[in-house]
Amino acid sequence: MKHGLLIDMDGVIYGGDVMVPGADRFIETLLKEDIPFMFMTNNSQRSRTEVVRKLSKMGIEVTEGHVYTSAMATGTYLAKQSPAGTAYVLGEGGLLTSLHENGFSLVETDPEYVVVGEGRNFTLEMVQKAVDYILNGAKLVATNRDPSPKKKGWNNLGISAIAAMIEEATGREAFVVGKPSPVMMRSARKALGLETAQTTVIGDTMTTDIQGGVQMGYKTILTLSGVTKKEQLGHYAFKPDLVIQSVADLEFPLPWWKNQGT
Repeated sequence: MKHGLLIDMDGVIYGGDVMVPGADRFIETLLKEDIPFMFMTNNSQRSRTEVVRKLSKMGIEVTEGHVYTSAMATGTYLAKQSPAGTAYVLGEGGLLTSLHENGFSLVETDPEYVVVGEGRNFTLEMVQKAVDYILNGAKLVATNRDPSPKKKGWNNLGISAIAAMIEEATGREAFVVGKPSPVMMRSARKALGLETAQTTVIGDTMTTDIQGGVQMGYKTILTLSGVTKKEQLGHYAFKPDLVIQSVADLEFPLPWWKNQGT
């Protein structure tokens, strides 16, 4: 049975602009052993090309086919819901590209959807437009519900904060596509060409990567190189199948791959 990996990025492969030690050797092993993998990120701002360039600067050489973003998942989802639909977007870069590639028209009047993604150029005027469109019947979709990092000087509020503002003003709850939503967890697996029993998720966040993987029936690996600390694991009603310090500690085949082929 072929097995593969859905791998989070920030906190797993790098932290900010600094690579996690050994992450490059980990990816080299996956490529050498022909283990299917895909980076699965909630960041909807970067395009696949930008992700590949960022990794390349760290010495990690992959292709665009190794990248799956919440922007891609959102575009795919909306294209199925409303082929050739229309959207007013609070977002940038990768999200705009994905919606365009999936046949959506980006409009300034009477949209079917208001789509919220990462961005640094939001204005209250844009938010007010979004609110009015929703009150006029548009449906609210968020690429993810990642929280603000709550760090001084941080230049991105986090989609959770933006979505909460719009939800409060409209009384409508956003439909969330990104991790841990099964929409993205399933579409990323399908993009990698795997079945449920063949899929393992690697992440540093219990409430996105690990929770999403557990809910989908995937195997899960928590790495402590990111935001989650070992002493916090008891706070959750679910647990990963394996806990490691970093991806540099992984050896293949994984325990649940043994005697099943890779």
